[in-house]
Amino acid sequence: MKITEQIKQPIIKEMELFEQKFYDSMSSKVALLNRITFYIVNRKGKQMRPMFVFLTAKMVSGGNVNERTYRGASVIELIHTATLVHDDVVDDSNRRRGFFSINALWKNKIAVLVGDFLLSKGLLLSIDNNDFDLLKIISVAVREMSEGELLQIEKARRLDITEDIYYEIIRQKTATLIAACCSLGACSVVPENTEVVEKMRKFGELIGMAFQIKDDLFDYTEESIGKPTGIDIKEQKMTLPLIYTLNNCSSKEKSWLINSIKNHNKDKKRVKEVIAFVKNNSGLAYAEQKMVQFQQEAHQILNDFPASDYKDALTLMVNYVIERKK
Repeated sequence: MKITEQIKQPIIKEMELFEQKFYDSMSSKVALLNRITFYIVNRKGKQMRPMFVFLTAKMVSGGNVNERTYRGASVIELIHTATLVHDDVVDDSNRRRGFFSINALWKNKIAVLVGDFLLSKGLLLSIDNNDFDLLKIISVAVREMSEGELLQIEKARRLDITEDIYYEIIRQKTATLIAACCSLGACSVVPENTEVVEKMRKFGELIGMAFQIKDDLFDYTEESIGKPTGIDIKEQKMTLPLIYTLNNCSSKEKSWLINSIKNHNKDKKRVKEVIAFVKNNSGLAYAEQKMVQFQQEAHQILNDFPASDYKDALTLMVNYVIERKK
């Protein structure tokens, strides 16, 4: 059994019911919209985010979920899908998970409007059911994701990124959404227990940090993943292996590195040289060590909860995040 299937095992019934509720939450009177949302639903990914919502809810409540949990999972997935649709427009990307993106099939204008529609559907699902506590968690996540993306763009122009700023960027860009899934799951079943909700938010954040560092490491590995090697360098993205190397090499090597990224980032041979230099100067080893540190901190939070199938599944999830091959 694939590891993702194993993780899903204790919440298999909830996930099946969720898929139906999620599809219903996207319905519209406009035929074109329904055609596009049908296309989106049938090309779903691993659905890690709703899995986090359900596993967290069941772990902290002794196995319970309720309608709020389903709504929370639907809202997260609606808003996450909206951001992906908008991202593909921003990045001028024609593919998403191996399929054509919405903007490739229906053009940018429609893609932006579909993203807006999904976003508003998510907000209304919370408002119509008075889930204002859940809405706040999600709204904070959307704000932080936008800030993180813009901070990364601002810093990429100047290449003056420190390790602390890098952590802030990935916390906002990636970790904040997984943190929202886990705090949403907890808040849907034990809203009065703010300590547990905060604990699970932190747990999600730590997993998100480890997840993004793993993604950054893929840029330097030869494995056949869904992302070509060296793409971050070509896009002048400052990731942890590169930041560590820049801060720990001679000033002559540093100027060569910065010059390579600024002026030769489209030169395949030069990009390969940069990758080799980062590898040989412990950039990857350092990033791996930091990733494991975040993973272990996440495990420590889980230790506070009693044994259950849901806790085991979340433990598997934490390990999967850093052991995955793509």
